[in-house]
Amino acid sequence: MQFFKTLFVVFFFLTGILFAQDKPTIYLIGDSTMSDKKNPETNPEHGWGQVLPELLDENIEVSNHALNGRSSKSFITEGRWEIVLSSLKKGDFVFIQFGHNDQKFKDSTRYTNPFTQYRYNLERYVKEAREAGATPILMSSIVRRKFNEYGTLEDTHGNYPLVVRMVAKDLEVAFIDMQFLTERLEKKWGSQESEKLHLHFKKGENPYYKKDKNDDTHLSYLGAKLVASLALQETVRQNISLEKYIKPEVLEQDIVTLKD
Repeated sequence: MQFFKTLFVVFFFLTGILFAQDKPTIYLIGDSTMSDKKNPETNPEHGWGQVLPELLDENIEVSNHALNGRSSKSFITEGRWEIVLSSLKKGDFVFIQFGHNDQKFKDSTRYTNPFTQYRYNLERYVKEAREAGATPILMSSIVRRKFNEYGTLEDTHGNYPLVVRMVAKDLEVAFIDMQFLTERLEKKWGSQESEKLHLHFKKGENPYYKKDKNDDTHLSYLGAKLVASLALQETVRQNISLEKYIKPEVLEQDIVTLKD
């Protein structure tokens, strides 16, 4: 009798391991707007990928490899893509979002021409992810909060988002236009209230910062959660097979209007 009890326990233990191994994983590769931040309990800054696990159920994993300062080029040259690639399995997803640091023309380790090396790098990510059995999802960069004197939100990314769209079309890969979605978000909140989506603090207002903080690129926890929710909502609109993993309340939110 004890033998059968032991066998029963071992069976369910092994079944649990196999089930855990079969869980799909969303891998995130990108820059600081997506990455995990240190000291999340006290640090006001959050990457949108950092809050993604809060919006998903326990049947899918999130592995965030995005890192501050990385471009589509440096992510490869530093060996970070090889680490992700070696872990990919059939059924996984790869969210790919670069552009902010590919613009750094004064830094040869990061800069890429949007129509040549940037495009080539994106194509490489897509093709190699597919070869590993994963589903790549290309994303344009989130906008910077840059309202001009007329209250118009100005573009700061040039041709990079266009190239992402071109690669997605040519390779027939899912494309989430985070530039458009976050542009709508910033406009909805307006030139003043949108500060809450980012990092705006006067000296002494937040103990994490020793002096004034005025950052219109990176996100607050509120901004990160809204941006992550927008990304997930768009995956459903595009039938990217993630809906069953997304918590219902995320999909029920009316965050921005896409019709105007």
